[in-house]
Amino acid sequence: MKYMRSACLLFAAAVCSQAAVTMIRVPDGGIQPQVVERDGIVHLLYFSGAPEKGDLFYVKSRDYGATFSRPVPVNHTPGDAMAVGGIRGAQLAVGRNGRVHVAWNGTSPAGRLPMLYTRLNDDGSAFEPERNLIRKAYGLDGGGSVAADADGDVYVFWHAPVPGRTGEQNRRVWIAKSTDDGKTFQPERTAFDNDIGACGCCGMKAYADAAGVYVLFRSADKIVNRDIWLLTSVNKGGSFQGTDVSHWNIGACVMSSASLVPSPNGLLAAWETEKQTYFGRIDHGKVAAPTAASGTPHNRKYPVLAVNSRGETLFAWTEGMAWKKSGSVEWEVRDKMDKIAAQSAAPVAGVPAFSLIAAFARPNGDFAIVY
Repeated sequence: MKYMRSACLLFAAAVCSQAAVTMIRVPDGGIQPQVVERDGIVHLLYFSGAPEKGDLFYVKSRDYGATFSRPVPVNHTPGDAMAVGGIRGAQLAVGRNGRVHVAWNGTSPAGRLPMLYTRLNDDGSAFEPERNLIRKAYGLDGGGSVAADADGDVYVFWHAPVPGRTGEQNRRVWIAKSTDDGKTFQPERTAFDNDIGACGCCGMKAYADAAGVYVLFRSADKIVNRDIWLLTSVNKGGSFQGTDVSHWNIGACVMSSASLVPSPNGLLAAWETEKQTYFGRIDHGKVAAPTAASGTPHNRKYPVLAVNSRGETLFAWTEGMAWKKSGSVEWEVRDKMDKIAAQSAAPVAGVPAFSLIAAFARPNGDFAIVY
């Protein structure tokens, strides 16, 4: 489905976006797409099977989503991935020399859920057998994340209680780091020791580049302070500084996700608060002047971003999704001045239950939303 420039906003001072927005369904009826575009290749990871016990597959496209390669199985042990809740699925990163890295919450009949990691082998033909990176910090609930940079550093993050303790207040963000493209990992350690907890069933997002390592996660301080926090490291994960980005006073687990994407003007972050979605540019460890999605929010979740060659930003999110409930997609395109240049005329239905969305930009400035 393609949504063209007819969706432009015709304000007197507005300039109509030239970008078309295309909807792409996940191959093979899969869910929970994760997308990274790098050097002309769109890398796509997705889940297939029963939400409680399924499998992961990887495809790539050299024509920006017109066609995809044959699916490559990611996990070697059948059924050791999960999609329950929409935020416990796998995440994807592309590191040095285009190597693909994947991390996900594993399944376990014994109840000690593993944080699993794998990477494409040296010739790029298959994924290596997955490995559990947890040595002591067990207690997975919400999903973890993975990031990689051009120097061969790979970072896997998750949140779990301090060993010997229970409760969301005692959850911490943990980091396991590799300096050899994921061949080996150091033992996990806490990334941030501030006593703010972590929202048990919420996801997180990590990103790494030459400037630093970044993590978005939701706190659970005193049960009701479920804020979005940004962790920033300028020494390759050696230490992190934390900033409270967005406050939400609610005594419930909101099962939220977040996004981090690069842009010509710096890294962009997106998240949800009080059933509304927001995004903003990260500047010196803080998010400057967050922008809310336009229109009246009902139950907005799972925000994603993409930036095209003209500096326009696609901001997309889901509407109406809940536990075991499907939903729709809404989006807007903003120009360099953060003015809305185009937006979806109506919600686009079809996001499956326990899924979410992903997005990328094409070389001609058009955008694609994968659902």
